[in-house]
Amino acid sequence: METLVLYCKSYCRDVLRAKRLVQSIQKFNVDRLPFYLSVPERDVPLFREQLVGLDVLYICDEAIIAANPRHDLAEINAMPGGLSQQVVKSEFWRLNLCENYVCIDSDGEFLRDFQKADFLTPDGFPYSVIIESKEFLTFCERYHLPKVKTNFLREAEESQQLVGRCGKAYDYGIPPLVWSRKVWQCLEEKILSPRQQSFASLIQQYPYELRLYGETLMRFRPIPIWPCEPFFKYYLYNSQFYFDQKHKITKEILAKNYLGIVWQSNWEGGHFGDSQKSLASRLLRNLKRLLRKFSV
Repeated sequence: METLVLYCKSYCRDVLRAKRLVQSIQKFNVDRLPFYLSVPERDVPLFREQLVGLDVLYICDEAIIAANPRHDLAEINAMPGGLSQQVVKSEFWRLNLCENYVCIDSDGEFLRDFQKADFLTPDGFPYSVIIESKEFLTFCERYHLPKVKTNFLREAEESQQLVGRCGKAYDYGIPPLVWSRKVWQCLEEKILSPRQQSFASLIQQYPYELRLYGETLMRFRPIPIWPCEPFFKYYLYNSQFYFDQKHKITKEILAKNYLGIVWQSNWEGGHFGDSQKSLASRLLRNLKRLLRKFSV
């Protein structure tokens, strides 16, 4: 079993983004960490064609789902894509390929050399993103989004109540994140097994896998906690990207402090999507998405 691998869950509409990610991994992966890519079985031929010549270990999403006997493939296929992909990413540990995995989304891109030591302590424990997300909450204040902030805090409270943790509301970042199989196994033993519940069922009640992992880590401490800030610069909103562009914050500057960039696929245009609208139009569209997401 490997100590650490890289893992991305993708699908056909993100094949070009995945290609950019894999090319950056190929260029900067100093320790030659194994890279696993999972996609629906029907998408494998497309990815093999587009990623030809690149070092990729393919896994079908269906194989990951089948590793949990409580899961029903038809039920998961009927779930909205935003939920089913959370199930697949969070259940990768069940394949017993590694002790830890760097979970990366297709819209990420490495900017400089990286190695195992960037993600694991000398004792082999993951660095965990644990922040208070003050930048995000400030964004909500700046753009007058009280519902977004309220529901952000509600999600945190619900996750804490699930595991029985009191205290500050933390944010556990967005991919890339280093996940330990011991934490996911702890969630299985402490939460799921006593309820005779599948992870797919849980994610429909608590649709935020990042928090489920983080709160399990904080409450039960199956591994030592080594907090860190995000590994990548997040461009979740096009306003952030154009702010940096205006102030000449280049990739070279970002690479001094970050391993890479997340280009949020909801707004990124060009040949990775169909968005060619103005900055104002795209910002308004993105804010509407945020309101829909957090106003349930």
